[in-house]
Amino acid sequence: GCILDGKLYPFGEIARTENCLRCSCSQNEMRCCSLFHTPVAYDKENCKVVFNKESCDYDVVQKSDPSKQCHVYSRV
Repeated sequence: GCILDGKLYPFGEIARTENCLRCSCSQNEMRCCSLFHTPVAYDKENCKVVFNKESCDYDVVQKSDPSKQCHVYSRV
């Protein structure tokens, strides 16, 4: 298998690691890509970005009331 962040994963496709990556493990290499997109265009003055490990994505919430979502214009 392959070791990533101290955890052993089996050969083949890994749909989701503990750190929200999708990986492919072979005898020669391990390739991974993220399952989330980083917010880049939002109201930075009134909102903040919080990583949600349950959904493997970033939530953009109001600084004054984190229970309220902010509109995101663009992600990368």
